[in-house]
Amino acid sequence: MKKFLIVVGVLIVVAFGVFYYLKVQTKTKSPEDESKFTNGSLEITIHYNRPFKKGRIIFGELVPFGKVWRTGANEATIFSTNKDLIFGEQVLKAGSYSLFTLPEENNWTILFNAETGQWGIKFNGETNRDPAKDVLAVQANSVQQEKEFEQFTISIERWGEEMQLIFMWDKTLVSVPFKAK
Repeated sequence: MKKFLIVVGVLIVVAFGVFYYLKVQTKTKSPEDESKFTNGSLEITIHYNRPFKKGRIIFGELVPFGKVWRTGANEATIFSTNKDLIFGEQVLKAGSYSLFTLPEENNWTILFNAETGQWGIKFNGETNRDPAKDVLAVQANSVQQEKEFEQFTISIERWGEEMQLIFMWDKTLVSVPFKAK
């Protein structure tokens, strides 16, 4: 029995070591970042991982059209707001959400999901998202730019009275208008 417990203990330590090593290695290829936006009392934070293009064709190949994407790399992207937001006529309540996207050739669907803290994909490559926990889905056009964005970027910009949630990677730019409630 003592040998069994020692073997199990060693296996657990090795498993944690391997997991930690893999996590560190993936973070070097797609570093963590935070995009923060403040406007008066409104505070929005987006915590995500930023993969690089590295000569690859991104949308339509690495990120297939018509398939939900974790919107970055590694863990699911987290979108947090301290105030209710309005996307079109839909309200996103204050809180933290996983942010997924469904890229298509000419438009994207941006999905806010109530479940947070999960790894972005499962071992089979599918997103780690429970569609039943989606709280908001927003459509946005994607535009092809001449400028190429080497590293995936999410930002928030203020344009007049509205704000824009912006996704940029490769030659694709997606801008989603919203405002504070």
